[in-house]
Amino acid sequence: MSETVSVEKNVDSNLDQDVNIRATYLSAHELKLAASLLYQAYHDDPVFLEIFNSDKEDYEQRLRGAIREELNAFWQAKQPMVGLYLGEAMVGVACINSPDETLASDRFWHWRLKMLLNSGYFSTKQMMQKEQTVLAAVPMKVFHFLSFIAVHPLHQQHGFGHYLMAAVNTVLDEHPDSEGVAVYATSGKFKEFFKHVDYQTVKEVTVGNVCGSVMVHYRDKAE
Repeated sequence: MSETVSVEKNVDSNLDQDVNIRATYLSAHELKLAASLLYQAYHDDPVFLEIFNSDKEDYEQRLRGAIREELNAFWQAKQPMVGLYLGEAMVGVACINSPDETLASDRFWHWRLKMLLNSGYFSTKQMMQKEQTVLAAVPMKVFHFLSFIAVHPLHQQHGFGHYLMAAVNTVLDEHPDSEGVAVYATSGKFKEFFKHVDYQTVKEVTVGNVCGSVMVHYRDKAE
């Protein structure tokens, strides 16, 4: 796996082509910055609002802890985590589970113990149930799963999401046995975004009181 991730393929952006945009696999010292970006992006996510009880005073603390431990679990399992940079500034992050290390694997035992300490038994159990419910709806046997994708709030609506998805496609290209990439989208704007980058809804899934779409991008059969 090369250190740099291609973002040149299938990019539809209104950004100036002279702008220095690059995607790289995250290193250990970049995890803290990535966690901060993901926290901002997922602070109002309906699934996390419910799972981590947003009405409680320590919601933000528990959400930060959960995202931090999730990234640590990705790092320990050597899963693809892509950072998108505009010059030297990180403007986007994508975290992908590869087919040989899916969400259902034993890599989460350490993460679950950490989650129990940071977020409590009920929140941890809900996270596990959410993963199992979503994965069961994916109509593929060997696939990648897009666990997190986020663009910094100050850099949204500038085409960076398309650059991130081009990088995700590069990760898929590096694993020829994978049938495609799946994602769980809970808001209309994200469903439209994923639809625009060739994802199709395969099933509507309810997690707690939140309804979302399991969407899939299938590998090009011509490849």
